[in-house]
Amino acid sequence: MNITVFGGSGFLGSHICDKLTEHGHAVTIVDLTPSPWLLPNQTMITGTILDEDLVNKAVAKADVVFNYAGIADIGEANARPVDTAKINVLGNVIVLEACRRKGVQRYIFASSLYVYGKSGGFYRVSKQACELYIENYQSMHGLPYTILRYGSLYGPRADKRNAIHRFVTEALTTGTITYYGAPTALREYVHVDDASSATLTVLGKEFENQNIIISGNQPMRVADLFQMISEMLGKPLDIKFQNDPNSGHYQITPYAFMPRIGRKLVPPLTVDLGQGILRVMEEVHKSLNNALPEEGGYLVQNSPT
Repeated sequence: MNITVFGGSGFLGSHICDKLTEHGHAVTIVDLTPSPWLLPNQTMITGTILDEDLVNKAVAKADVVFNYAGIADIGEANARPVDTAKINVLGNVIVLEACRRKGVQRYIFASSLYVYGKSGGFYRVSKQACELYIENYQSMHGLPYTILRYGSLYGPRADKRNAIHRFVTEALTTGTITYYGAPTALREYVHVDDASSATLTVLGKEFENQNIIISGNQPMRVADLFQMISEMLGKPLDIKFQNDPNSGHYQITPYAFMPRIGRKLVPPLTVDLGQGILRVMEEVHKSLNNALPEEGGYLVQNSPT
């Protein structure tokens, strides 16, 4: 199939583009910046999701459209409410309208578990608004969709906006981790490779017009996660819990009573959380020491003579 991925240069979007290409699909990536992981047989279109002419061009030959573009960090969304409304909500509607005109077979949208509750600030509000637009485009115009509500992602290609990437970076560089919430906060972390594999599954007809949850199956308190990182590094860490009720993040669960319950999709093969975090440590360590030569997968520091 011809598949267009908005936001395909990003953390999750780039992994999904890789999987789509591996499975023989013709992939077009649309993003503000060229993808650092662009494959030779992928097409890159650089531009904003708010450019209607560009969006129309990008979906002109698409059978399926993925939308992973937008502001995805809660703190950034709270600091930039106008941009969040423009990029996340208006951008979503612009893509929906282009898909309707071109008769796209399926619109697949990256949402969040935060839509279920009252946490998440303007990020959650934008995702809820997007879901309502998508559902109404289906009921009014017959545009098939699949909404994917992702849990706490981690893994390669993440940046400092990603929680585990930030925790590991702080631990390696300062020996300290600062956390906005309480030590009892519970998360179901899911490796980006598992999440992207599960995402390809929803191309099946049975997932049409469905809301799907993609999260991990290893619930963990953040205090235990920090202890795991400490043990992996072989040193004690100074953990600073902010216990900030206004952070916008949930503690134990994102759920409050809301309509449109989603089905949970758990990939059959999962990356163990400990092994996944170890790979993140290796990636961060390498980026912090990129001047060191590598031999056989190890960074080598020459001894002074």
